Amino acid sequence: MLGKSWKSAVAATAAAGLVSSAAAVSALAAEEVLRIGAPLALTGGLADEGKKQEAVWQLWLDKVNADGGVEVGGRTMKVEFVQYDYQTDGKRAGQLAEKLITDDEVDVLMAPFGSGHTKIVAAVAERYQVPLIACVASSVSVYDQGFQYLFGTLAPNTGMTESMTAYFKEKMPELRSVAVYGRDDVFPKAMASALADSAKSAGLEVTYNELYAVGTMDHSAAMSAIKAAEPDWVYMTGYTQDLILGRKQMQDLGVEAPIITMVTGPAYREFTEGLGELADGVTSSTWWHHATAYEGAVGPWETTAAFYADFLEAFGTDPDYVHGSCAAAADVLVNAVQTAGSTDKQAVRDALAATEILTFYGPIDFGENGMNQGREMPIIQVHGEEIKVLYPAAIADADLKMID
Repeated sequence: MLGKSWKSAVAATAAAGLVSSAAAVSALAAEEVLRIGAPLALTGGLADEGKKQEAVWQLWLDKVNADGGVEVGGRTMKVEFVQYDYQTDGKRAGQLAEKLITDDEVDVLMAPFGSGHTKIVAAVAERYQVPLIACVASSVSVYDQGFQYLFGTLAPNTGMTESMTAYFKEKMPELRSVAVYGRDDVFPKAMASALADSAKSAGLEVTYNELYAVGTMDHSAAMSAIKAAEPDWVYMTGYTQDLILGRKQMQDLGVEAPIITMVTGPAYREFTEGLGELADGVTSSTWWHHATAYEGAVGPWETTAAFYADFLEAFGTDPDYVHGSCAAAADVLVNAVQTAGSTDKQAVRDALAATEILTFYGPIDFGENGMNQGREMPIIQVHGEEIKVLYPAAIADADLKMID
């Protein structure tokens, strides 16, 4: 079992089966092995996110192999992950994906965090015709490239902005305007654009709509402009460290609004821990929350509650959508291999395309472009030291509170 922090997964990988070099791949050579390759951002700007993928796959791997492995075509196969740190460098991610395919001879690939890096790896997987599952890429622009071997467990991000706009208008009838500020990167940019479109369609005035460059360390000019616009709602997109900095600079410059949304900051404990009281009241949208109660799922966790219990025991904290989606992606992959009856790449790809199953994370039904089909996705808000679900009503445990 892993320790109480995902950081311990790094030290445990060699012994537990999540290997990090070609030399270790031969450890299970005497057995039939399902070998999964994963370029991960374990250092650099996306290290927090990459380590979440690593940790939850270790948890999943331990559970699957402790049960003896997986049954495929009448035989039992152990499962093995082969990973490399691509250091949050997109070009390196593509190079390592190719190494995993050609040198390590993995059967399938898992994509790294984020839509931009997933697109790079998907091009490599397509060239070699290796199935690739993306568990943290939701931008339609990744899936409209004609890739036949790419499948994603996140639903399209456009549904998030429509439901959020409708929900906020319902809860705040006097809502009239929104300021949109997004990172100029594939997923955050897509979310910012979608929110602006949804807001306009709902009759809201978009008083500010700008992008900031990757690596921006000073948002003061943008925050001053947003302050002058006096919006009812501030919507900022980016990755965890961007959002922490942005929220602090809002406070420093006196930017105030009844609703402040930072996508997908509150979904990560690093966001709330990094901001403390400043995180209170910040809203976000997310693809999954452990309050969902799916039962009768495929894979090692038959229910959402069972996954949550194991995760809490292993890490001492709640899982977020990255953990849920990535663990479910592994379940989807195994299901496809079992359906194919082998690790033949074309057969596995065809099985993935036909997938329609229930996981502890929710239903997985890939559309023609390889994306999981749309469904209601939770809106969450920081209440003190807790994350509360505001929407959908079936799993809501709090109401929207305005920021003073």
